[in-house]
Amino acid sequence: MSEATEKECSSSNSTPSPSEVIKIDGDLIDEMEDLCDEDLFGCYQCGTCAAGCPFIEEMDLTPDEVIRKVIMNEKDVLDSRTIWICASCYTCAERCPRDIDITKIMEVLRQLILRKNIDETDINDLSEEEKRSIPQMAFVCLFRKNIG
Repeated sequence: MSEATEKECSSSNSTPSPSEVIKIDGDLIDEMEDLCDEDLFGCYQCGTCAAGCPFIEEMDLTPDEVIRKVIMNEKDVLDSRTIWICASCYTCAERCPRDIDITKIMEVLRQLILRKNIDETDINDLSEEEKRSIPQMAFVCLFRKNIG
């Protein structure tokens, strides 16, 4: 099979990423401002949010990088694992020197995806080892996200 045919076959079987499915008419920042009152431009990228996050080692982007991507209208932020790993523990929001509620920002990004019925969190896909190693708080947050 040629490389071109192989790519066509593999791409037709894969599900599109959230950034490919979600069509936003304006900038991502405009969509965010419609759903939350947070001043994303107030973030001066100090990294305090990342320093206090209990799940930072599992994230592919730090919370301040998520904010920067939203501001720069980089819609690939919707493909990030970070917005799903965030446990909504509010540690980042409590420590932020600019009083930005980063937890709310993560929730809005999840809502943009969930409104299109795209959900990357399926508890049935986790192995027994993962279920034992993941903190209980993460499961509580997962269930809260899926039932609300």
